[in-house]
Amino acid sequence: MLPGSDGAPPVPGSPSEPGVPGPPAGPGVAPPFAAPPTEGRRARLWLGLGVGALAVLLCCGGGGAAIVGLAVTNAQAIDEQGRAVTDDYYQALVEKDWSRAYDKLCDDVQRQESRPEFEQRVASEPQISGYRVGRVDTQTLTVPVDVTLTGGGRETQQVTLKSDQQTGGMEVCGVS
Repeated sequence: MLPGSDGAPPVPGSPSEPGVPGPPAGPGVAPPFAAPPTEGRRARLWLGLGVGALAVLLCCGGGGAAIVGLAVTNAQAIDEQGRAVTDDYYQALVEKDWSRAYDKLCDDVQRQESRPEFEQRVASEPQISGYRVGRVDTQTLTVPVDVTLTGGGRETQQVTLKSDQQTGGMEVCGVS
């Protein structure tokens, strides 16, 4: 007996209706293709991994570069401040402005020697007629100064620097 011959309407998608495909096959039926399409899958995977690696590199590399930049800038600032305070100290000694030279000394040295004692001691030492300030050793906070004394004598003095806790600036904390 054919569908629809018993008086019932035909079932949609049944073979009795021309041009209409049948219902999808049930479990266990082979799909119309052998495997899912893989075109471009590897390219997308490597592209994603590359973008991820670039993001990690930028984040980590940028942080590393910032740390290096801060260290270099800090070393340059210490060198600049150390040279400036040493230059001011020796310029005051050349000009025989003992009071200004005393002001460049750190608090520890000023506690050990009063201004009048410092002025008397420095006035009695061989006078400085010229000097050249070297580069600050940022590890030891020392700076060499080539000194020319009145009378033509020359010597190299080692200046020890210290950071002032209140101002953050550098101060002369010893000369040897």
